[in-house]
Amino acid sequence: MEIHEALYTTRMMRRLRPDPIPLNTQARILDAAVRAPNGGNTQRWHFLAVDDPELKRALAQLFREARAVEYERFAGGTGPMVAPAPGADPTQHAETMRRIKGSGDYLADHFEDVPLLLFVFAIDDLGGANIYPAIWSALLAARAEGVGGVMTMVLRNVEDRVSEMLGVPLAEGWKMSAMLALGYPRGKWGVAANRLPVQEVSSRNRWGAPFGVEVPQPLWPHDYLAPDLATVG
Repeated sequence: MEIHEALYTTRMMRRLRPDPIPLNTQARILDAAVRAPNGGNTQRWHFLAVDDPELKRALAQLFREARAVEYERFAGGTGPMVAPAPGADPTQHAETMRRIKGSGDYLADHFEDVPLLLFVFAIDDLGGANIYPAIWSALLAARAEGVGGVMTMVLRNVEDRVSEMLGVPLAEGWKMSAMLALGYPRGKWGVAANRLPVQEVSSRNRWGAPFGVEVPQPLWPHDYLAPDLATVG
């Protein structure tokens, strides 16, 4: 797969088929992930793959509990992404949140059926600078294999219980960074159509100054030096 196709069409997939992911496919995904850059090449990461049905059922219960708490906070106005971004349309934001919750509900309801749960742990990774490149590499590699997935941090709300269940050596400093739910998607890949254009979310040299070029449409699969790019004076 050409790299720009992966970059433009990888999206979070929460509706996944229960079909198992072959071990050699999993190996290619993780082999790509561990090639990601990390500070000092210290590789302070650990990837814990979970596909045991009984363990997934126990984790599903924790996931639903943790998600219920999160959405209670959301309903009370204190949850994640409650307020729209500055300048965003509140109605459109509310619709986006409704759709996200709908797909999230599907993941919660079918959590036991997700073929692979990939827990990602790190040590002393302030801000995620070392682990998130590896996570994104894993998702891009999965896309190249036809595997979809979503990164979720919901289980960090009950991290102690998850860590105990998985036998994580917390005394060594390991912390859960995220969990990836991976499987063959029920939905379709595609370029996200509802993104603000580059010039509306970028500036140059000083906040609010023109970025210098306008991008009226996605540049893939178009030429990267497309003649219709308008230079801002």
